[in-house]
Amino acid sequence: MATKKVTVTIPEDLLEEIRGEATERGLSAYVSEALRLKRDRDRLCELVDWLQEEHGPVTDEERAAALAELEDLDAEHERRRRAHDPQPGAAA
Repeated sequence: MATKKVTVTIPEDLLEEIRGEATERGLSAYVSEALRLKRDRDRLCELVDWLQEEHGPVTDEERAAALAELEDLDAEHERRRRAHDPQPGAAA
């Protein structure tokens, strides 16, 4: 995949936080992934707008059901993450 070097300006506090999280894969890979996720989210928002134009707005009940499902997914993600993380004090 072709790449191109660019210059961006990032607040210092955010940069330090990102550097702490991006050590294994590198800052460029971390930022590239973040940009892809942002692009995908923007496209999803555009799709939601199109669907709402076609089918009407999402009801409060539909929104509540979707948020509950996301909470369940977040809880499952956290459970799986904890199951794979080494336990504090355990031998490496």
